[in-house]
Amino acid sequence: MLSLVFFIIAVIYSSVGFGGGTSYLALLTFFNTPYFFIPIVALICNIIVVSGNCYNYIKAGNIKIKFLIPYFIGSIPLAYLGGKLNINKDFFQILLFITLTLSGLLLLLQARQYSITTQSVKKIPAFFAMLIGALIGFVSGIVGFGGGIILSPILFNLKAAEARQIAVAASIFILINSVAGFFGQIQKFNSISDLQPYLYLFLAVFVGGKIGNFLHIKILKPNILALVTAILVLLVAINLGIKIF
Repeated sequence: MLSLVFFIIAVIYSSVGFGGGTSYLALLTFFNTPYFFIPIVALICNIIVVSGNCYNYIKAGNIKIKFLIPYFIGSIPLAYLGGKLNINKDFFQILLFITLTLSGLLLLLQARQYSITTQSVKKIPAFFAMLIGALIGFVSGIVGFGGGIILSPILFNLKAAEARQIAVAASIFILINSVAGFFGQIQKFNSISDLQPYLYLFLAVFVGGKIGNFLHIKILKPNILALVTAILVLLVAINLGIKIF
């Protein structure tokens, strides 16, 4: 059951350039996965799914690293440090609930922005960009997701770039921060072989991610997928909130 749900999540999230980390985290908590495994399993799934998006963007020549540098400067070290932190389960669930709720609301705004065909692009000051990256990176490292699901709506509403460039930026941001968070989280484990029972989840998201890449390119519109993702995230947040409170 869990692998099937992970597969569906990977299809939906990869269709809009995300990895699905927030939903993986919530689902793992619902299925009573041992607490210390949750962030790192979600991060690995994130890396697997979003790698396909990044490969497609690189192949198409759509990546503009210069635009992302300030965000990376802020996010990468803090994602790593956040991953190394040991937090208790109650704090983890509350932080996850807040993250999911914020992500869902921001995605609703992003879905609306897709309907705007022309907009002026505003240059974001480097310091402000680094601050945004640092805050998102730190939270993503602690909780165990890439952060692109928050960065993307923020960039949309700040009009920091065109829609296509933001989609590319979100995917690269997710990949890099997931890797940084992974290296922080893995230091809490004695052996990587401890993750062997979760290999079926990694396979499920690999296949789902490939299908999601196809949907993004061939069939579904970005605003529809962003709306579906927003609803999904908010439903998970509500369920998690009921469980916590």
